[in-house]
Amino acid sequence: MATTPHAFETLKLTGLGRSFGGHAALAGLDLTIRAGEFIALLGPSGCGKSTALNCLAGLLPLTHGTITMDEKRIDTLSPEQRGFGMVFQNYALFPHMSVERNIAFGLQMRKVSRSETKRRVTEAIALVKLEAHAKKLPGQLSGGQQQRVAIARAIVLEPSLVLMDEPLSNLDAKLRLDMRTEIRRLHQSLGLTTIYVTHDQEEALSMADRLVVLREGRVQQVGTPEELHTAPVNWHVADFMGYRNLLDVTVTESGAEGVLVSNEDLHIRGTAVGGVTPGGAARLAIRPEDLRIASSEDTGDGLIVAEVAVVEYHGREFSVGATAKSGTTLYVRSELAPQPGDKVRLRVDPARALVFAADLDAAGEPVAQTALAGEAAT
Repeated sequence: MATTPHAFETLKLTGLGRSFGGHAALAGLDLTIRAGEFIALLGPSGCGKSTALNCLAGLLPLTHGTITMDEKRIDTLSPEQRGFGMVFQNYALFPHMSVERNIAFGLQMRKVSRSETKRRVTEAIALVKLEAHAKKLPGQLSGGQQQRVAIARAIVLEPSLVLMDEPLSNLDAKLRLDMRTEIRRLHQSLGLTTIYVTHDQEEALSMADRLVVLREGRVQQVGTPEELHTAPVNWHVADFMGYRNLLDVTVTESGAEGVLVSNEDLHIRGTAVGGVTPGGAARLAIRPEDLRIASSEDTGDGLIVAEVAVVEYHGREFSVGATAKSGTTLYVRSELAPQPGDKVRLRVDPARALVFAADLDAAGEPVAQTALAGEAAT
């Protein structure tokens, strides 16, 4: 299959919004996508990422905002008029049609000639490496093979944009890794423009050129994988970028060397992100790989005392869960395996301990993480 010609230079989403019964599932999404980009929409269930994708595809009408392609408005067009390719979570294959016929279906609906259809289907099957399965029915294929058929069906149309809605969530861990590589390979080799919905931050970091993190229908941050990984703008983004240790703290001091924060378990220095003030509530975020078990010679301030609760073997290192005095579990990576029940002291580089402003309720009181997690889950 020839490289897909870029049918546009920029796709612009302006103030995109979608409400259901007065509830805003998506609000104020502004995003400019350049041809050839791989964009990942990332966030927990119910954050609005699939709603955004369906609005872009034309499967859901907008409540607010516009979608323009090279300054031409397209949100008033039907899904088929937009000419986008779509890969669904459940594959959506026709069970009574062979692999070949499933892939050819969209071309036939567009009245593409028989010879051209045959050529493009043959090339698409070769691209996803399913030549030996062309005559089989979907029920005779593995989950990974079915997903390859769904991808081939989308790209055979040579679309200007490919939309993927959690396409790997039904696959096992090894297949997900393999398919991540395949999707990225196809994106690059065909010159596709791809928008990819996922709740898996590792998946998004490994595949996307830029990430859009959503929470409760609103964009939290847009940036490259490196930008979001190293410099999240709030604790919600940090949570999704692997900062597994999220602790409620109080800011006790702020200066050139960073901010001093404390709670029942710790009294350590970190790096402020955004506006935090002495005496104010904050949230401390630390990655497990940035928290280390201190040696017996390691003394001074900034140590967190905890008891090892669980140790998991992860190949080259161990994942350790340690319980602090308050009962909070802290997660740390270690090359050596402590034993459950061992008392350990944990230390973090202040540059790796990020301090964010806490969420406050209407009365100005900090909202507990558990309450926010429950709210996001609904």
